[in-house]
This record gives sequence, structure tokens and C-alpha cells, in this order.
Amino acid sequence: MNIMQIKLIEAEGRERAYRLRMPFRFGVKTATHGRQAIMRVRIRLQDGREAEGYSAEALGAKWFDKDLALSDDENHHQLRKSLELASEAYLSSPAAAPFALFADNYDNHVAACGRLALNPLIASYGQSLVDRAILDALCRALDISFYQAMRSNLVGLTPHPVAPELDGFDMATLFHNAQPARSIDVRHTVGLTDPILVSDIPADLRVTDGLPQALEEVVATYANRYFKIKVGGNEAEDLDRLTRIASVLDRSEGTYRATLDGNEQYPDAAAFADFYAKLAEVPKLQRLLASILYVEQPINRKEALARPVNAIAQTVPVIIDESDGALSAFSQARELGYTGVSSKACKGIYKSMINYARCQVWNDGGEGTYFMSAEDLTCEPGLAIQQDLALINLLGLTHVERNAHHFIDGFGGRPDSEAQAFLSAHPDLYHRQDGGVRLRLEGGKFAIGSLDCSGFGTGVSPDFDALEPMPRAAWPKAIAGETAGND
Repeated sequence: MNIMQIKLIEAEGRERAYRLRMPFRFGVKTATHGRQAIMRVRIRLQDGREAEGYSAEALGAKWFDKDLALSDDENHHQLRKSLELASEAYLSSPAAAPFALFADNYDNHVAACGRLALNPLIASYGQSLVDRAILDALCRALDISFYQAMRSNLVGLTPHPVAPELDGFDMATLFHNAQPARSIDVRHTVGLTDPILVSDIPADLRVTDGLPQALEEVVATYANRYFKIKVGGNEAEDLDRLTRIASVLDRSEGTYRATLDGNEQYPDAAAFADFYAKLAEVPKLQRLLASILYVEQPINRKEALARPVNAIAQTVPVIIDESDGALSAFSQARELGYTGVSSKACKGIYKSMINYARCQVWNDGGEGTYFMSAEDLTCEPGLAIQQDLALINLLGLTHVERNAHHFIDGFGGRPDSEAQAFLSAHPDLYHRQDGGVRLRLEGGKFAIGSLDCSGFGTGVSPDFDALEPMPRAAWPKAIAGETAGND
């Protein structure tokens, strides 16, 4: 197949609200509810055919911008503005390959967002939703899977000035031999307020939906072998909590693996290195410590790329997540001692592919061992989780942080007809339990073979008519002197 030229002719965003089945704390935010954005686009192919495609992502408050002076509503409006700007730019662009649409618009989009005090991470959100929906539409139009599209490079991956260090690298064959796996290990998120033992749960906070709540119930129910553990920056509290977590994980006779997520709670590398050294002094933490694969974003993004992290990296690999804003961030981080970067669909599918190519170039050049991880931003069942899983499966990653199945019950109140459609199309990934459709997690793994289907991870369309219209972005508040409206 040849590289496909497409023209974006329509783009529309809608939303839905959801509630969490129990609070989830990460960094400065404790979430009890949220909103999800759903994008629908229409593209025109070179031969005149038209097709629709979809994407979905949480409107993540206090992650893309953690400024506590901003309300959650204002965070939502920031992301809506990025989506509006990206849609307008693509709609006004001439027909081009999907990757060229992204790359050719990237610098101008980041600059347009910057003029409105929107950081590059927020800018990436808007492009990512549009890029995913376009790719979904292309795959549906051609009746091929995402994996087929990438193996044949229909999106037109090629060296581009947005990633100058890849000049001369054969981007066109990057995924030529990609063979998607049929299953993937789920790295369970242990949030900062999550109960560890059943006895930690007060009677009035016990969730009675039949799903596990405490960590020891999660392990018993799902048999996870991988865990992502949040740490909060308070040494005494973190040491006590990690010891209690280890008391659960160490019950297993088999090997387990874990990652630590600092969520930007440490002022510098030395502070985290000192904390990590304290862990080594606690006998009850030795098995947990030996299981740690890497540490994720321990330093505040304002300082993370200002100084080297060798104080940590000489002991354990360190990756960037929130600091992965601009496309150049991973290259900059590498110079400071970071060896990894997270893949999140919300940060951009082409960003993940570019970072994957960088790892190949640097590793083949003998410059070290660089890697990617798969992290989560509350990827809900349906479009969001399936497109993100398909992306990380393309990258060959073998375990992924997932949390929506734990913090949201099934399809979170969406029409049962939509949930049933996803179940029918993906019976390996979902099952009907207690009357509702939920993700199927067995032996610590998701079965994902059915993602190799027509479309970007699914050919099922969301019930678009059941969604709320996305309001126009009430942003920028600070620049225009406006008050951001409520959702």
C-alpha cells in the first residue's frame, strides 16, 4: 500500500461526565469524578471516499497543568482550547499524509497554545485527539487494522525537522516487522489514598459493587504481577505506606515487579536519592526494592529538566512523564541522566513513535540503554483504552499501567447498547459481570488480540448522540480577564 493523503473536512467534540467508585489521589489532586472528551472527524481520501473516525480521552484536571490557582473547570477549558486550535489548524490544512498533518502543524500549534498560556503538554492533547480520530477514520475507510496501517506506513512516517536527531533514520520501516501480542500484563495503580488491607476500609466507605477495593483484594481477584506505586513526598508517611504495601505483595511466592511514581513531589534529584537510600535501610522493604524497574517523574516539572538526575539514576533508572511536553523533551532529558520516557496516547501517538525511534537510534549507537514505559491517564473502556493499548502493543511494550477498571465501574453509566457493542466486538477484553459490561482482567493480564481489527483498535462507534455537546472553551481567563464557565 502507498502512503495515504487525506483531507480533514469535519471535526466535532462532545463530552460525558463520570464518577469514580472511590477517590483516587495522585500528586496534588484527589479525584472523585471527571469528564471525558470524545472526538468525531470526517476525512476525504484521494479517491473521493469519505469516512468517520473517533477518539476519546479524559479531560484530566491537575495533570496537564497542576497550578492550584486554577479550578478543575478551568483545566477542562484549557484542554478544550487546545482541541479547538488543533481542529482549526487541521481543517485549514491541505490534503497530506496523517503524520505530515501532525508534524507540519506541530510548531505553529504549540506556538498558538503558548500565546494563550497553554503549555506544550496541553498543546499535545489537542493534536493527539485529532490525530487518533483521523487514523481511526483512515483504517475504517480501508477496512484495515491500525497494525496493518503502521506496518505499511500508510501514515507516512518520515524524518522531519520536528525531530532533527532522526534525520537519516529509516522511519518508513520502523514498524515493518511489528507483530502485536495477544495479551499484556496490567500494572495495577496503587494511589495515595488507596486502602492496602481490607481492615483499612471504614464501614461507611466500603464500596459494595462486588469489585475489589483494597490492594490485598486486587491481588487476590486479578492476580496482578506488576504494580505502579504512588509516593507522596512525605518521608515518614511514604515509608510506612510502602512497608504496608510490601506486606501484601511479599505474600506472593512468585516474582512481582513494581515502579515508583513520584508525581513531581520532590524538589530535586538529591532529595529523592536520599529517600530511596532510606528505603534500602528498611528490612521489610528489601523484596519490594529489588522489584523496582524504574522511578517515574520524581521532580517537579519546573525543575526536572534543569539539572542532572545522576544522584538517582546511578541507582535506579529514571523516566520523564509530566516533563514530556515538547517533542524535544526526551532528548533534553537524556542529557541529564534520564533513560526512559512514558508513552501516553494523551501526549500524542506520533510523539510515542518518535520516542520509540529515538530509543532504537541511541541503543543501536551504543549510547546507553533507553526505553519507553506505558502509563495511564484514566483510559476508560471503549475507545480510550483500546487505542492506547493498540499503540503500546505496536511499541512492543509488555506491561502497562491501567487504573480505570479499578476506579470506574465498567462503562461508567454509558448506554448499555454501547457497552454491549464493545463486548460483542471484543469478547476477549470485556465480559458481562453482575449485569454490567466490565474489562476482563485474568491472571494479571488483558487479552488484546481482538484489537487487531478494522479501525484504530476497534470498529465500534460510540453512541455520539447520547453525549453532551462540548462547550466552547472559556479560555484564557488570565489574559482575557474572563471567568471560565462551569461545565
